[in-house]
Amino acid sequence: MANHLIKNIDFSKVEIMEDLVTYQEGQVVSRTLSQGKASSLTLFAFDKGEEISSHSSSGDALVYVLDGSSKITIGDEVFEVSKGEMIVMPAGIPHGLEAIEQFKMLLVVIFSQN
Repeated sequence: MANHLIKNIDFSKVEIMEDLVTYQEGQVVSRTLSQGKASSLTLFAFDKGEEISSHSSSGDALVYVLDGSSKITIGDEVFEVSKGEMIVMPAGIPHGLEAIEQFKMLLVVIFSQN
């Protein structure tokens, strides 16, 4: 059996990414697709009003919005990001997000190998 770097998803099968996580009332649902020293890939589904409080990361984090919209704070700036849009949250800068409506995203974090 191969040692796969991507998990929790079928291989050699066409998928609709936003269907891989489902909304649940009053919750944030996540599905880790890959996690390692260099990077991580995680799908999230947020119910309206759910949030991740401000924090910082040691890696650059790219958010790609699959559905809905979110208010994303990076440092002192606030951005509204909607389906089909993306934003990068730089390493070391506090960031957080709140679902304006039900919201799904793919989070890609790239960590320095230095």
